[in-house]
Amino acid sequence: MNKRKGTTDGIDREGLDLGRRDLLRITAGGIAALGAGAILHAPSARAQDMSNGAANFYVSDSVILEKVTFKNQYEMKVAGNLFTPKDLDRTQAKPAIIVGHPMGAVKEQSATLYATKMAERGFIAMSIDLPFWGESDGQPRNLVSPDIYAEAFSAGVDFLGTRPFVDRNRIGAIGICGSGSFVISAAKIDPRMKAVATVSMYDMGAANRSGLRQSQSVEQRKKAIAAAAEQRYAEFTGGQTQYTSGSVHELTESSTAIEREFYDFYRTPRGEFTPHGQSPLLTTHPTLTSNVKFMNFYPFNDIETISPRPMLFITGDVAHSREFSEEAYRLAAEPKELVVVPGAGHVDLYDRVNLIPFNKLQSFFDQSLSA
Repeated sequence: MNKRKGTTDGIDREGLDLGRRDLLRITAGGIAALGAGAILHAPSARAQDMSNGAANFYVSDSVILEKVTFKNQYEMKVAGNLFTPKDLDRTQAKPAIIVGHPMGAVKEQSATLYATKMAERGFIAMSIDLPFWGESDGQPRNLVSPDIYAEAFSAGVDFLGTRPFVDRNRIGAIGICGSGSFVISAAKIDPRMKAVATVSMYDMGAANRSGLRQSQSVEQRKKAIAAAAEQRYAEFTGGQTQYTSGSVHELTESSTAIEREFYDFYRTPRGEFTPHGQSPLLTTHPTLTSNVKFMNFYPFNDIETISPRPMLFITGDVAHSREFSEEAYRLAAEPKELVVVPGAGHVDLYDRVNLIPFNKLQSFFDQSLSA
C-alpha cells in the first residue's frame, strides 16, 4: 500500500474508514467486514487457548532454516522459509514439499510449523508467502488474485526443482485453509507436483459465492459485487482503500463461534504475527475491491484431471469448513483419501500438534514421492 500524507506503516489512520457501515459479510463464518471502531480500539492484551499442543511458533533444533526468495512468472519476488534436516546429505537428491499458508495469513502462521515438522521427518520443506502478503512482492498489499496465488506454488516448484539436493521428480505440496484451493488450482496445470495434500481446506470460490452451507443467496452475492464495484470508483479517484473479511479485532457477547475460533489464533499470542513494515490493523484483511475475484474462482472444476497423482484431504470432524474437503474428495479421482480428525475444528489443524496427523502426512508423501 502506498504511503500517504500523515500515515505510519503505510496506513492512513485519519482516513482509515474501514467501516462506519458494514461493507460485506461474505461467509457464514463471517468474519464480518471491518468497522472502524472495532479495528481502532482492539484490545492489546488477549488470552489464548494453548490446548492440544498449540505450537504455531515451534522451532526445531534438528533442522536448518534458510530465508529464500525466487521469482514467479510475473517477475514478482516470492519469499520462502526453506527447511532442511541438519543431517542432510546434499550430494543426494531428496523429495521436497511446498507449504502454503491460510488465506489472509503469512508463512509464519501454520505453514512454517508444517514445513518444520515435515523437515524433521526427512523432507526438504518450504513455506511460502503468497504474493501480496507477508514478505512476497505485490501491490497493493492484501490484494486477492487466485491465479497469482496458484502461480506461487508453481514458482516454488521452479525453485526447489533447480536445487541440487532436491529430486525434481519428487516434489509435493500442502495447502492449508485457502491455500488448499490454490494448490489444487496449481496442480491441475502443473504435473510437476507429484502429490497434493490439503488441510482444513476452504474453497475460496464457493465460500465467497455462496457462504458456508449455501447460506448466501445470489441476491446477496450481487449486492456484495455491486458494493465492491462502486468502491472502485472511490479508490480510482483517490479515496481510501477499503478492506473486508478476515479476523475480527475484538470479541463481543454476540461474536459467533467461528469469529471466536479465528480470533483465538490471529489476535492472540497463540498465532498473531505482523510482518515487518506492516500494521496489525490490516493483517488477515483482503482489499474489498479485489475480494470479489474469488467469485470467478472454481478450483474443483476438473479436479479429477490431477489423477493419477494422489491427493489427501484432511479435515476435522467438527470443522466448520469440512464441507469443502468432502466435496473435493467426492469430485477427485483415485488415488485419493479423506482423513477426518476426531475432535478437531478448522483452526485446530493450523497449529495443534496433538491433533494434526503429521504421521499420516509423512506416510502419504513417503509413498507418493518414493524413488
